[in-house]
Amino acid sequence: MRKCLTGYGLRWPANRRITVIAIGLACLLALAAATAVFTGRDDHPAAAPVPSPAHSSAAPTGQPSSRSGPVAGPPRISDPVEFAEAAAKMLWSYDTRTTSQAQQLTGMRAWMTKEDEYGDWASISAQIPDPLLWTQMANQKQHATATIAEGHYPAAFKQALAEDPAAITKAYIYAVTVTGKQKITWAKGGTGAEDRSVTLAVQCRPSTDCSLVAIAPRVAP
Repeated sequence: MRKCLTGYGLRWPANRRITVIAIGLACLLALAAATAVFTGRDDHPAAAPVPSPAHSSAAPTGQPSSRSGPVAGPPRISDPVEFAEAAAKMLWSYDTRTTSQAQQLTGMRAWMTKEDEYGDWASISAQIPDPLLWTQMANQKQHATATIAEGHYPAAFKQALAEDPAAITKAYIYAVTVTGKQKITWAKGGTGAEDRSVTLAVQCRPSTDCSLVAIAPRVAP
């Protein structure tokens, strides 16, 4: 029977305050403490379980600025949607044949904002399995690639921004929903694919490359 790796991340109260926080107001991290397990198929982490039954990639516009071990470094682009698409692809891609769990975390960390008051590393690092499960996946030579379908600003974000355009200028944090497909391959020819969807908070200050902030709250698409 297939084991299902449950999705972990942040789920914040769906009210106007959280919507405004998603666009960069203060208290982003103050509410991050109110974490809960995400439910639903679309919120599975980037890594899948082992073994898996029978159940590529759209390149970002910008070029990677660096590599952090086996994980591609963040692209040097300033467009929030393009960056979020690249970040989602990174989160949904892995190769346990060449990358340890610690190396994966190090590579993911390179995408994070350097402004600690906004970054929520816990919501990002929770997207990969713990070391024991990662080792089990490596024993099955499990790896995954991602194809990005599209990214867009959620309706709630656009509405909040229209109501208070100046709010974004505090931290320049944008909510972007990205959809795509993850293809998983493992030993002895095993393969499969699943649809993926995630809303990311990304920081794109003027004249500065974008960076990753958090797995954002659930918002209306």
